[in-house]
Amino acid sequence: MIPSPLPEQALSELGRTEGGPDTLAFLVRDQHVRRLLLLRAVLDAVEEADAEVCPPALRERFRADWTLLEQADRAGVARAPADRDDDVRGTPARDTLLYPLVGPLARSCLRALGAETIPPTARQLRSRTLRCELSRFGALAVAAAVRAGVSFSVRLDAYDGLLVLPSLGALRTSPDVSVHVVGGDGRMTFRRRGEADVVVYVAGRDIVTGSGLASRGGFATRSDAVSWSPVYMLPGLVPGSVPVPLDDIDPHRTVSDGPRHRELSGPAELDRRQRERWQLSWAGVRSVLQLGGGQRVAEVAGLLRCLVPLAAPVGPGVHGRATGSCSGTRREAFGAVLSSTPPTPATLAATLVHEMQHSKLAALSDLVVLHREGPQERFFAPWRPDPRPYDGLLQGVYSHVALADFYQRCALDADARPGQRHAAWREHARYRAQTKITLPVLAASESLTETGRALVDQLLVECERMGEAPPPAGVRIDAEERVRDAYARWVRCYVPTE
Repeated sequence: MIPSPLPEQALSELGRTEGGPDTLAFLVRDQHVRRLLLLRAVLDAVEEADAEVCPPALRERFRADWTLLEQADRAGVARAPADRDDDVRGTPARDTLLYPLVGPLARSCLRALGAETIPPTARQLRSRTLRCELSRFGALAVAAAVRAGVSFSVRLDAYDGLLVLPSLGALRTSPDVSVHVVGGDGRMTFRRRGEADVVVYVAGRDIVTGSGLASRGGFATRSDAVSWSPVYMLPGLVPGSVPVPLDDIDPHRTVSDGPRHRELSGPAELDRRQRERWQLSWAGVRSVLQLGGGQRVAEVAGLLRCLVPLAAPVGPGVHGRATGSCSGTRREAFGAVLSSTPPTPATLAATLVHEMQHSKLAALSDLVVLHREGPQERFFAPWRPDPRPYDGLLQGVYSHVALADFYQRCALDADARPGQRHAAWREHARYRAQTKITLPVLAASESLTETGRALVDQLLVECERMGEAPPPAGVRIDAEERVRDAYARWVRCYVPTE
C-alpha cells in the first residue's frame, strides 16, 4: 500500500512545472495513502485516549461508526471489477474518505484527542470539541455508507444547527439536537423529535432540481425539504472526469489561523446568482487552460477534487468594500482549491494554474526532503511586501514559473486576439521577471538536498527556455523595472543600514 520511491522521470517533469499522467497519478496515490493512514491514526488515538479525554460511551460510539465505515468499504470492494488494481481509491467508500475536506476533519479529531496537559478551564471546551468532531466522523461514515449502497440506522448529533454529510450535503436544524438517520435503497430519512421527517434521495446519475443541475455523472442528492442543502456539483472538466463539488457547506472548508491563510477571506455561502457566476466561469475555463497547453488541463482534471468559495476580500477602499480576489490551498486538504468568485474564465484558469503548482509541490515535499533551510523570514519575494521563509519563496517561485509559461503559451497562440495577446505578454513578462531575480537565490542555498537541487536546476532551465520567445521589449523593460522598484522598497524596509 506504500508507493515506491519517486521516479526520476517524475522529478524531471515536476521540475518543468508539468507532470504526465503517471506522475500525477503517483502524487495522488501517495496523498491517498497518507489520508488512509491519517484516518487510521484517529482510530488508534481514540482507542489509546485516557477515559477523561474520551469517555467510554464516546469511544463505543466511535467504534460503531468505524464498523460502518468498514462495512461500506467491504461492500464497495465486493462490487468492484475483478481486474481493478487500485487498492487505495476506486470504491464509493474510499472516494468519500479521500474527499479533500475529510483531511482537516481528521486533523481536528487528532488535535482534540491530544494527550497534552491542558488547564482545567479549557477541559470543558475540549470535551465539547471532541464530541463535535467525532460526531462529524460519524456523519462521514454515513456518507460512505450512502455512496456504497449500504443500509444503516444511526444516531448523529447536529452541533451548531448543522449536520453535514461530507461531499453530499447538510441538514439545517436546531442547535445541539440528536438526529436519527436511516438509509438504504437510494435515500436517507432524517428523524428528529417534534419535527417532520426529511427524506433525501441519492443517485449516481444526472439529477435536475428546482435550482438547476445538481450533478452530472456523479453522486448527488435532492429533497423537497428546504432544510436540506445539497453540495452543488460542477460538471467534470473533461469528458469522463468526475464532477467537481463547489462546497460552501462543509464546516472544515476553511481555517482562520496560521500564517498561510491570514490573507484569505472567510468562507462564502452562495446564493443562486453567485452559483451561476461560478458556473459561467467554470464552463469556459477548459478552453482558456488549453491555450496554455494541454498539460494545464490535465493537471486540473487529475488533481482538482473540490472548489471552496471564499468571500471577496475586503479592500481599503470606501466603506471597506469587497474588492479584488484571493485563492489558496491547504496542505491537509489535498485536491481542494479555495477561491473567491472568479469574474471570468480567464481569472479562474490562472487561479487553477497557480494553485495546482502549490498542490504538486506540497505533495512532492511530503515524498522527499527538498531543503533544510529554517523558518526564518528573510528572503525577498517581488510579489510580497514582507520577507518570506525559504520554503515560502520556493513555493512562490514554483507557481510563478508555471504562470510565466502559461501566459507565454497564451500569447503565442495563433488564435489569440491582439488585446488578449498583449495582456498575456504583460503577465508573462511580470512573472518571468520575478522568477529571474529569485531563482538564483534559491539555487545559492547550501541547504538544498540532492533532489531539491535537481528541482531548482530544472526550474532555472525552464526560465531560460522561455527567453527564446521574448515579449515585446517595452513590456519586458516595464516588468523588470517594477521588480527593481519592489526590491528597492524592500531594502529600505528590511535591510538594516550601518
